[in-house]
Amino acid sequence: MNSPEIKAFIRENSHLFWYTPKDKKEEISPEFLVETILNYGDLDAVKKLISLMGIQSVTKIFFDLQGRKKLNYFPEIYNYFNLIFQKYAQRNIV
Repeated sequence: MNSPEIKAFIRENSHLFWYTPKDKKEEISPEFLVETILNYGDLDAVKKLISLMGIQSVTKIFFDLQGRKKLNYFPEIYNYFNLIFQKYAQRNIV
């Protein structure tokens, strides 16, 4: 269950979830939210996501991806955030 703040954030960025049915948008998983914002969001959306969820939580979700889910990220996006999270977030959470 997403918090009211996360639901408001999803509504603000609903154009990024255009393929998700309207009645399901506010209940998307944290993994899907992080993937979509990192892949398609602008810098302000990424910063707001991190402020809402915390850098440790976003980093954990990002590094916990396995197999096919990891391939959902654009290669350059995956590389960029891999470097950012390794530098600015503690890796011992993984």
